[in-house]
Amino acid sequence: MGAFVISKRVNGAYKFIFASRKGKTIFTSLTCKQKSDCEEMIQAFQTQWERFTLTQSKASGGKFIFRVTKDGLVLATSRKYTTERLLQKGIEEIARSIAKAEVLDFSDQDTIFPDAAMVFAENETQ
Repeated sequence: MGAFVISKRVNGAYKFIFASRKGKTIFTSLTCKQKSDCEEMIQAFQTQWERFTLTQSKASGGKFIFRVTKDGLVLATSRKYTTERLLQKGIEEIARSIAKAEVLDFSDQDTIFPDAAMVFAENETQ
């Protein structure tokens, strides 16, 4: 089962990725000003995936990508794939698991790592 992972960027904007069941990023959304925009887009992807268009192309360096669009607006871009077959497997993974993918929200956490000063201060006292 895949997962949507919402995160907050340093500039205060929000993005999400769709990851495979193995944790590999399949695509990344465009930047959103509000977290609710990400949530609405995820909801639309899960319930109306067939209404979006996937456009495949060859990226620089000979790798393959796809873009998820609706009404001409690019909503997400895939990671780069080394072969067309791997690109197709990524698309198949979406079709298989997007409707039941869980949503993980890491946007409320400032950082997942402890402050460096705390980590190194603990080590110095030992």
